Amino acid sequence: MRLVLRLLVVGYLVMLVAWPVGLVVTHTFDHGFTALDNAFADPNVVHALKMTAIVSVISVLINLVFGVTISILLVRYEFWGKRALSALIDVPLSVSPVVVGLSLLLVYNPINGWFGAGLADAGIKIIFSTPGMIMATTFVALPLVIREVVPVLEEIGDDQEWAARSLGASPVQVLRRITLPSIKWAIVYGVVLALARSIGEFGAVKIVSGNIVGSTQTATTVVEERYQNFDQPTAYAISFLLAFASVICIVVVAVLRPKNES
Repeated sequence: MRLVLRLLVVGYLVMLVAWPVGLVVTHTFDHGFTALDNAFADPNVVHALKMTAIVSVISVLINLVFGVTISILLVRYEFWGKRALSALIDVPLSVSPVVVGLSLLLVYNPINGWFGAGLADAGIKIIFSTPGMIMATTFVALPLVIREVVPVLEEIGDDQEWAARSLGASPVQVLRRITLPSIKWAIVYGVVLALARSIGEFGAVKIVSGNIVGSTQTATTVVEERYQNFDQPTAYAISFLLAFASVICIVVVAVLRPKNES
């Protein structure tokens, strides 16, 4: 029975993950590095990759700061509406990214959005620009850091923090010397997951960006455009780069993580 279960799990992973990703890699290198060379020679593709990097990094930094803050708030403090806040954090995991993009469009549309018209009058453009893309990407990756940090905070407890406070440590010193070192690997894994999710975001970003070639396109939207326009080699090359970036992040963390860390 154990062998059968192992075969089922391995077969499931092969069919769902390894085989499709392997086909992307195979098609990318059908003719050597030609597809990658052509992709990097296209200024629109290069711009899309840069835009993906900018949006992803900024989104991850925002989620890092607020994710750690919200995690500490949920675990270390009791307040009215705590359960509601915890439930709201999981909304991005249950709502389609397309719905997220449409919601942002309705709120920040410069023509008839709730806040869009006022922001447009002030010279601030959200929709069809980088800020809107960052907001959409930040939203879809919001829970990942929090859901990695919260269980670790609950497991380590607050005994050391109270001991440090009883010895005269300030809240900042407790955070910097006790709390953050205790949850550093949870933060790292949360950041890696958020980065991978941000790099691969498609639905929400496509709606709020407008998918403008050479301006607001990201790597994922370029893949769709090139594949539909029968430029499959470039689509395969960009897909390979996206998958490769995510895998590298996970591998680097696994290598750098101390073996004695549980």
